[in-house]
Amino acid sequence: MMAVVSNRRSVMTLFSRPTDIHSHRTRLVLAEKNINIEIANVPGPDLPEDLMDLNPYHTVPTLVDRDLTLYDSRVIVEYLDERFPHPPLMPVDPVTRAQFRLALFRIETDWYAIAEEAENSADGKLGTKSRKMLRESIMQSAELFGARPYFLSEEFSLVDCTIAPLLWRLPVYGIDLGDDAEAIEAYMNRVFARRSFQQSLTELEQEMRL
Repeated sequence: MMAVVSNRRSVMTLFSRPTDIHSHRTRLVLAEKNINIEIANVPGPDLPEDLMDLNPYHTVPTLVDRDLTLYDSRVIVEYLDERFPHPPLMPVDPVTRAQFRLALFRIETDWYAIAEEAENSADGKLGTKSRKMLRESIMQSAELFGARPYFLSEEFSLVDCTIAPLLWRLPVYGIDLGDDAEAIEAYMNRVFARRSFQQSLTELEQEMRL
């Protein structure tokens, strides 16, 4: 189980599955912001009774903060960014902020929707058609990966917290980006080397790239 260490005192609990991409996204935000929180590991398909009572959709991740329960990873990470504003993971400017939210929507719609197939399969892999679709969709953004240190930005953001867990899983999905992905490979090396990313990994996620 990952432990996030901080001087802050908190009563928050995150119900997280150790290989779930949405849980990983949330754990990365927690690590980036150095938030002290209890991580309740949910290793299998059966959820604890208290979680099922809290979340009508019976999904992870689920965040419990005192009397507040949140159970959509996008809602959770945006809440954490606003609840713990330093370091900020979204721009202040409304126009740029809207552009980042649109990028999040497109990543979730175009990339995460395909990755869900692997998340729901026994071996964690994608079918041939899905592998091709996801690879092509990622490669279409190759120029954006190379334009700035981080995706659309000079600073690490919620967009990167969303992209990084998916790129980390590419070997498991059976996807090789090939020789034309230098900018994406450089981006991955930069993001995966961050202390927060390394802290966000569970043991099972570490094994995805051994």
